[in-house]
Amino acid sequence: MSASRTVAYYTLGCKLNFAETSAIGRQLTAQGYGKVSFDQNPDIFLINTCSVTENADKECRTIVNRALAVNPEAVVVVTGCFAQLKPDQIASIPGVDLVLGANEKFNAAAYLDSIPGKGQPMVKSCEIGEVTGFNSSWSEGDRTRVFLKVQDGCDYSCTFCTIPQARGASRSNTIESVVGDVQTIAGRDAREIVLTGVNLGDFGILNPASGERPSTFFDLAKALDELPNEIRFRISSIEPNLLENRTIELVASSSKFVPHFHIPLQSGSDKILKKMRRRYLTALYRDRVATIKALMPDCCIGVDVIVGFPGETDEDFMETYNFLRDLDISYLHVFTYSERDNTLAAEMDEAVPMGVRKQRNKMLRILSEKKLRSFYESQTGTQRKVLFEADNKNGWMHGFTDNYVKVRTPYDPALINQLMECTLNAINSDGEVDVLINEAIISNQSS
Repeated sequence: MSASRTVAYYTLGCKLNFAETSAIGRQLTAQGYGKVSFDQNPDIFLINTCSVTENADKECRTIVNRALAVNPEAVVVVTGCFAQLKPDQIASIPGVDLVLGANEKFNAAAYLDSIPGKGQPMVKSCEIGEVTGFNSSWSEGDRTRVFLKVQDGCDYSCTFCTIPQARGASRSNTIESVVGDVQTIAGRDAREIVLTGVNLGDFGILNPASGERPSTFFDLAKALDELPNEIRFRISSIEPNLLENRTIELVASSSKFVPHFHIPLQSGSDKILKKMRRRYLTALYRDRVATIKALMPDCCIGVDVIVGFPGETDEDFMETYNFLRDLDISYLHVFTYSERDNTLAAEMDEAVPMGVRKQRNKMLRILSEKKLRSFYESQTGTQRKVLFEADNKNGWMHGFTDNYVKVRTPYDPALINQLMECTLNAINSDGEVDVLINEAIISNQSS
């Protein structure tokens, strides 16, 4: 029945969502559905939503309207975090035919043939406590770098976050299955795998009901480090309290794991960290950064930070600003706090005026630009391994060093998906680093 039907996919939000959209797409392809682009008049549009973005409802409506403008008769399916949190709200959007919650999104094919018809939206969603399974997922479409989900859900209760309500309890893949996924991905000529999860450092829980944890993230990293495949691994965001010294030491000594960490901070004020219910204070964070830099002076360290949390005074913000200014980090991802339904933070007093929130955001973004420039300057003149991507922007192509410096060189299709030894030359006017490619090709196994 599905053989002649085509599907177009649209993903909002994080890299984890992109990995899951790819996994859903592979399942539907196996069921006989064809994959097409958004503007190729598909029979079905599948939209994977995010709950972290401030305007999740508006974004979803916009994409639904875009889809129906392409094909008014198409089936519109909405899934993802926002679909789990607000299924009835999404079902009320004109044109939506099927809403799939966290458990149901990986079984889309089973529901597509039972949709009543246009104007009769069907909602398939269970209580989040019933979501206990793990579905292996990785991104496709960019063979150079692949995002591989190894963990899902979160047991933390940060006062600003809806993710546990959208994704359920912490649970993980087995090390054996992750290794199998890596072998499959490596067989498709990927050069880099980014390990992702909702709370990546909490890897190891197989059964949320029992909390059984036969392995840890360190055990996973050690197993991957010992694989014979010529592929490099990058660790995505990992909580500072879950980033063990032995993991840092493994990365420092590894030929596969790259020297790059992204470690959420959220606030440099211990008072605000406690209000957020974070599981660490600034002293631990400072210690993690110092340990990394002692073992890997050239390591890139990224930081998440939220400004304008309820009760954040000017003094609290400046404490954050000064903490980050003095810390040996490389860049910031700055988020302006916005209220979320069903969170404790949304009920807190002392809301920070939006204008103040935006000004604080601007200050930290400027600081981030300075930090990144300083880090790039520290890397000029060094030799690093660069993985080149397929883009061609005005005759230039780009890539990233192992320690996450964005570089460019004149476009050459022979360099696509190649891992090359390069000398970082100078920072250009776009804030990227021009490189000189050394003669030796580190890896040249794909066309």
